[in-house]
Amino acid sequence: MRKLEHGKLVVATHNAGKLREMADLLAPYGLETVSAGELGLPEPEETGTTFHENALLKAHAAARGANIVALADDSGLAVNGLGGEPGIHSARWAGPTRDFDMAMELVWDKLGDTADRGAHFVSVLALAWPDGHSECFEGRVYGSLVWPPRGDRGFGYDPMFVPEGETLTYGEMDPAIKHSSSHRAVAFRKLTDACFDR
Repeated sequence: MRKLEHGKLVVATHNAGKLREMADLLAPYGLETVSAGELGLPEPEETGTTFHENALLKAHAAARGANIVALADDSGLAVNGLGGEPGIHSARWAGPTRDFDMAMELVWDKLGDTADRGAHFVSVLALAWPDGHSECFEGRVYGSLVWPPRGDRGFGYDPMFVPEGETLTYGEMDPAIKHSSSHRAVAFRKLTDACFDR
């Protein structure tokens, strides 16, 4: 595993919610972060068929564009009763305006009378260096879906997802509690254990 040295890191996202969560996770490590959006880097087309492929695609594009190490996340919600959908298409289900109220309603409507309300969030974090080297880490959190959505914290599908062992949705949870146990936090712990000097 290649170690990440202190300095500047580009977070390969144009999603404000994802950037906020990543910045919170990175804050203790003394890294200066800037988003791909702030640098005016274009969003690459996500042509991969897995979370790993799309995370690497975004990380390499940002690392090349900014000429510094880039961190990308590809994540989504996989619903048991929908055969793992929306999966890598989680953001696309929200449409071009990123309307996640609509996306959550679509998930619930498609579930219909399906008894299985189980789901899990997946996050794959990819670190890429301008020279083409990369590292990948995956985190998952299992839980169930509820309707109607609850809470206005978090982003995406958070208001309809209750993690195992909890009663609150991610949309209701204090962000610090979510950040300590989310799929992104699980992947981030693997990344820091492997690539960060403490």
